[in-house]
Amino acid sequence: MTNVIMHGCNGKMGRMIAGIISEDKDITLAAGVDVFDEGKNPFPVFSNIKECNIKADVIIDFSTAKAIDDLLEYCVEKQVPCVLCTTGLSDEQIGKVKEASAKVAILKSANMSLGINMLLKLLKEAAAVLSPAGFDIEIVEKHHNLKLDAPSGTALALGDSINEVLDNEYEYVFDRSTRREKRPKKEIGYAAVRGGTIVGEHDVIFAGTDEVITFSHAAYSKAVFGKGAVQAAKFLKGQPAGLYDMSDVIGNI
Repeated sequence: MTNVIMHGCNGKMGRMIAGIISEDKDITLAAGVDVFDEGKNPFPVFSNIKECNIKADVIIDFSTAKAIDDLLEYCVEKQVPCVLCTTGLSDEQIGKVKEASAKVAILKSANMSLGINMLLKLLKEAAAVLSPAGFDIEIVEKHHNLKLDAPSGTALALGDSINEVLDNEYEYVFDRSTRREKRPKKEIGYAAVRGGTIVGEHDVIFAGTDEVITFSHAAYSKAVFGKGAVQAAKFLKGQPAGLYDMSDVIGNI
């Protein structure tokens, strides 16, 4: 049994993960942390992680960037591993994550979906074969009209996965509107669509001469990220200090 503290338990993702955990016999929610609490949760809730006195095997975090510093200090002090899902961290905070991971297990991923992380793996194999064969690479991502950043962190991670195999020789291009020239071979083009309530869709296109190969992933609800976080928590329990990502989880399934 894996005992979890949900950091950000009353947010949309926190509530969703609580529901997923309630239906899983191998994991239980021991406590929650959230500045907003109406006393309706079936587990104790603390307004700050520093106040939490409940022992747990791992923390799942879907909170805000401003809460991360206290969380990292707590994880190191109490030696509790953490699945860190909060995005928008500053460079300084990312540095603190790396420092903390030298003392306790931290899992951080741009996207918690098991499907996306399997796609990251497949893209490396595809790029190693198709890029030398002259295939152009384009990434198209679609999200809801409330999303602030573009391209998405996941789209960038997909590009990074490809570029890593190609010795990081490819340039990322986000706008071609001012250019009047043929497409250079060593670039990865990005296009971002924003509209409606699209949860998240990503297409990675390898366009060659007379043929096109497209890798696609579509998330139809945010539950896919919650399920991935729960799977990550089970994996992280008992792991030694280090910085992990979802590829480690997939390799363990």
